[in-house]
Amino acid sequence: MSAEKHLPPTAPGRLPLVGHALPLIRDRLAYVQKLRSYGPVVRIDVGPKPIVVVNSHELLQEVLTRRSQHFNKGLLFEKLKLFGGDPLPVAEGKQHLNRRRMMSPALHREQVKGYVEMMRETVEPTISAWDHNRTVDVCNEMQLMAQGIVMAALFSSTPEPGPAQTILNSVDTVFKAALTHAMVPVSALERLPTRGNRRARAANAVLREAITTIIADHRADPDAYDDLVSLLMTAPNETGGQLSDAEVMAEVTALLAAGSETTAVTLAWLFHELGRDPELERRLHEEVDSVLAGGPIALEHIPRLVFTRRLIDETLRLHNPAWILTRQAISPVEIGEFHLPAGTDVMWSPYAMHRDAELFPDPLRFDPDRWIPERPQPPRGAFIPFGVGKRMCIGDQFSLTEAVVITALVASRWRLRPAPGKPVRPIPEITVHPSSLDMIVETRQHAVVGAAE
Repeated sequence: MSAEKHLPPTAPGRLPLVGHALPLIRDRLAYVQKLRSYGPVVRIDVGPKPIVVVNSHELLQEVLTRRSQHFNKGLLFEKLKLFGGDPLPVAEGKQHLNRRRMMSPALHREQVKGYVEMMRETVEPTISAWDHNRTVDVCNEMQLMAQGIVMAALFSSTPEPGPAQTILNSVDTVFKAALTHAMVPVSALERLPTRGNRRARAANAVLREAITTIIADHRADPDAYDDLVSLLMTAPNETGGQLSDAEVMAEVTALLAAGSETTAVTLAWLFHELGRDPELERRLHEEVDSVLAGGPIALEHIPRLVFTRRLIDETLRLHNPAWILTRQAISPVEIGEFHLPAGTDVMWSPYAMHRDAELFPDPLRFDPDRWIPERPQPPRGAFIPFGVGKRMCIGDQFSLTEAVVITALVASRWRLRPAPGKPVRPIPEITVHPSSLDMIVETRQHAVVGAAE
């Protein structure tokens, strides 16, 4: 180690045996935000396991771009192997590169444009079934819509409401198990017949059965399909052969889970914020009425829904779904002035970074106008809702388009009013989701105006 490089400092408050686990258990979100006050890079101990937390957006860029070859995905993503195999989110090296290239055509910006009509057709039956003054669980409704879009657009599958809810519940169960195993990284505990482990295995079986049916349909009539599953079944893998059914299943299951969860959580928070701010809601309704002019949403409307997109970006900032992401050093590496030995577990929090007052003025205020180009923008690398570098989320354009479509469709017909009851709190599990979000659906009374310029 060079004289100028040293190990990251340890955060205050370390206790014997448990390290910094207690504040992390008591309030995860508050603690990851507090860690930013301890410097650009700081070490915490979760029980016996040391973890280096990168707070600096400049140094995080080094980890994710210039020095990325020194890291693998780390502890959290390793536990997502509960979904089976080594799908894209957890694959490494040549396999990761090959799988990303294999799936890119289905998620490329130009291809995503062709999904807009399908997205609309998938969502419209759900929102058409709402009734005036009905109370809905917004989180669950958004998850079902997002899941339906992923399955229709990428898998050519449209399950009935009952099976769709079962799939959604199974994804939630497996995600919770993955986070539990990451927070208590003792492999032996994962094999015990505990209630949580039994639930995770049962949920995984449900997902495998649903995906097995999709794959079997594609095998039986391959010419009938032109979607992501088709690509996975026909494109050459990293050895020149084709993916097995088990490998296709792992990729489809992981994409279904990731593609449904993050977009849905973002949309739930967006409508929560609109329910608290009638002026923002009015501006959204005005834009949607003007751009759509009473007609169905189509591809040409997407770039004109600029305020809608700013609402989505601001939700991704203030309520970023990712409270924790991880890497692990696979070789010794120097980040800024700090030396990280091989095997070092690394963590960072987009949620905490996006709420840093040094990067975002008045950070706790939901302000979509902060994204107007004429206003000062955050430093490069400070706003990373989909990550950065070679492992940036492959579905970013799909997710953003989907979010615009759902937001506009809901806003064109309904207002969502906060239902009386428990206050809405952020719950950090695999994503940061609302504790509960019941809202009252009200039919909109509006006049259609001319199309926006």
